[in-house]
Amino acid sequence: MVAADPDVTVDERSTMLGPRARVLLLAAVAACAACGLIYELALLTLSVSLTGGGITQTSLIVAGFVAALGIGALAAKPLLGHAAVSFVTVEILLGLIGGFSAVTLYVTFTFFGSSAAVLVAATALIGILVGAEVPLLMTLLQSGRSDNDAQSTGKVLANLNAADYLGALIGGLLWPFVLLPWAGMIRGAALTGMINLVAAAVVALILLRWQLSLRARSIAVVAMLLAASLIGWLLIAASDIETTSRQRLYTDPVVAAERSVYQEIVVTERGNDVRLFLDGDLQFSSVDEHRYTESLVYPALVNDPRRVLILGGGDGLAAREVLRMNSVEQIVQVELDPAVIELANTRLRDLNEGALEDPRVDVVLDDAFRWLRERPEPGFDAVIVDLPDPDTPALGRLYSMEFYGLAAAAMNPGGLMVVQSGSPYSTPDAYWRTVSTVSAVGLSVSPYHVFVPSFGDWGYVLAQRGSTPPELRLPADVPELRFLDEPTLASASVFPRDRPRRELEPSTLDRPRIVDDMRKGYER
Repeated sequence: MVAADPDVTVDERSTMLGPRARVLLLAAVAACAACGLIYELALLTLSVSLTGGGITQTSLIVAGFVAALGIGALAAKPLLGHAAVSFVTVEILLGLIGGFSAVTLYVTFTFFGSSAAVLVAATALIGILVGAEVPLLMTLLQSGRSDNDAQSTGKVLANLNAADYLGALIGGLLWPFVLLPWAGMIRGAALTGMINLVAAAVVALILLRWQLSLRARSIAVVAMLLAASLIGWLLIAASDIETTSRQRLYTDPVVAAERSVYQEIVVTERGNDVRLFLDGDLQFSSVDEHRYTESLVYPALVNDPRRVLILGGGDGLAAREVLRMNSVEQIVQVELDPAVIELANTRLRDLNEGALEDPRVDVVLDDAFRWLRERPEPGFDAVIVDLPDPDTPALGRLYSMEFYGLAAAAMNPGGLMVVQSGSPYSTPDAYWRTVSTVSAVGLSVSPYHVFVPSFGDWGYVLAQRGSTPPELRLPADVPELRFLDEPTLASASVFPRDRPRRELEPSTLDRPRIVDDMRKGYER
């Protein structure tokens, strides 16, 4: 991209790189290292958001990136004679490829339903370019030194590694705490591309200007301006690109969309059908959510509970049904994402009837696992676990023996716990894995399932302490329901011959088997 002047060699200008310039060059090293790590984190984040990520995919991405670093280091060997020109070229390419990586991945997924090829290509290209930085920078840092003995070279390498690792730390902190929450994935990657271009400009026009001919500097300036213009356009157009691409993922018009710290939240609406999606997964449809919610809530409320714990369920629909029971005095609602609570109290308020603003409801913004471990509360008469499907390791921990053991400890003697458990038809391994995992913590279980048109055949597990499985029945003073009645609930415990009950190994923190179960079910 940037041509070297054959009449100007590195040796003729190397003496111009003094101690102060080396310090600034090390700062550029840190900035470039931060950018490289941010690109990789952006790709990993998008992989999780678009496809659910997973341990296997994450491992392949990380391993592929590390391998590409080695390839890039080897590929840089022929370029060391023109280290300054090569470094500036690498930074410009990194700014463009890295800056456009997230939007390319996102748009490709919305058009084709898969972006694996783009993910592999972006990981390889970014890794190769980042890998080429270190030998080029090592050469530049040694420019002008007359004491290039082994000890001096070791000191230079130590400084280079320190700056490189410090920059990686900065990038690792900037992505989750600054760029992702404030700019989002597409703009965050684009802003990082701008940082790469600034680093290239500082190196080309200030630190190493004497190692670049006038022609080379001119070409570098033009290339950087063109690259900056493209990334600037992306920053301006990112919102429109994201909105247009996102709409391709959903059948109904998108009426609200937000990227929170934890997930992408989308609400669609067509007529009287309002749907909530978290990271692309449907959470409910207003047309038939009453089937899901009534089946989840009321079997756990048969003992006239006074205090009820809801883990998840941030849309407020489960709380709405619990509040219809006259015996209930308090609900503790534990939800991780404040953006979901805000949505429940605004756009979804008519659906949940303002349940989360009821004085009997205490909303706790916390991770359910952490809250259960540090629980300051006394026992609960009923525990309702209404969490998203465990299709990522982060969610898989909420379907583990350790989690259910903590949830069971929150129950009073005679208390009941109910868990939404996925589809016994579409993901049977995951469903029966959940049943087995709940049973493995010493609870007696009653699995059951109902048909929810938006989800298909959907399952739950009701559990209590003791050796006797809990009886599936409705509370004596149950309010009038739209779907559930005693005959329907009685039939819900019957499973067809092609989906019989199975005993599986429990899922644990050490072995999150349920995550693989979900993926296999999706593949089928």
